[in-house]
Amino acid sequence: MAADMKTVMRMRAVFVSGISASLSIAAHAVGGGAVPHQDALVLLLGVALVAGVLAAESRVPVPLLLVLGQMAGHLVLGLHDGHLHTPGPGMLVAHAGAVVVAALLVRAAEKGCGAALAVLRRLVPQEYRALPVAVAEPVRTVYRPRVGPGARLVGGTGSRGPPVVLR
Repeated sequence: MAADMKTVMRMRAVFVSGISASLSIAAHAVGGGAVPHQDALVLLLGVALVAGVLAAESRVPVPLLLVLGQMAGHLVLGLHDGHLHTPGPGMLVAHAGAVVVAALLVRAAEKGCGAALAVLRRLVPQEYRALPVAVAEPVRTVYRPRVGPGARLVGGTGSRGPPVVLR
């Protein structure tokens, strides 16, 4: 059961990260913001990643993480575009509605993941669940380049040339 819970927690982390980033970008576009540049997107995805890690590794409620993710995304994109402003009542209602819908979607995904894992547990026989994966022993190979009599070796073990597929 612990492995199933880890899978559900990882799935929760992916969904919280994705929803935090996508809601921030979509709200920014709807609000008239410019297309985010690469540096802002990297920072935004870093913030979303932190929200996902918190969703997987802590007991912080998912709606709170979604609110914090949207606030951080709003701050990152607003500071980057230079139009940081105080949200009005319409924006707050839209964010609250988005948090409710997103939290319900994450909860439904958790239940669906748990149901799918339960079905897989019934389908896969017990003796195949924890089979070790056989790994072949490594074969030691020695590379000795074939160098013709006129080739001059300079600082390496072979002559330079194009890959075999280009010849």
